[in-house]
Amino acid sequence: MGAMRKSIHTPEYAALCKELRAVREGAGLSQRALAVVLAVPHSWVAKVETGERRIDLVEFCRFVGACGVDPIKVFGGLSRIVPGTRGKGGRR
Repeated sequence: MGAMRKSIHTPEYAALCKELRAVREGAGLSQRALAVVLAVPHSWVAKVETGERRIDLVEFCRFVGACGVDPIKVFGGLSRIVPGTRGKGGRR
């Protein structure tokens, strides 16, 4: 097994960013509207969605939850694409 790359520079992290944007858009929220709900600058939302800013698990739950979506459902779908997990994308 090779060295683990910084997750922000992987296809899996790009998929996370894409999914976060899709969740927000599916909720009918602009970046500015979501930023108001989360009490963060709108640039924070933009940077998270483009991968310029790393998001942690707590922030992920708040972001997705503010869009009216169950974070566990989104996380479950994403976990299937991460190698080394018990999902479809990896072995363990």
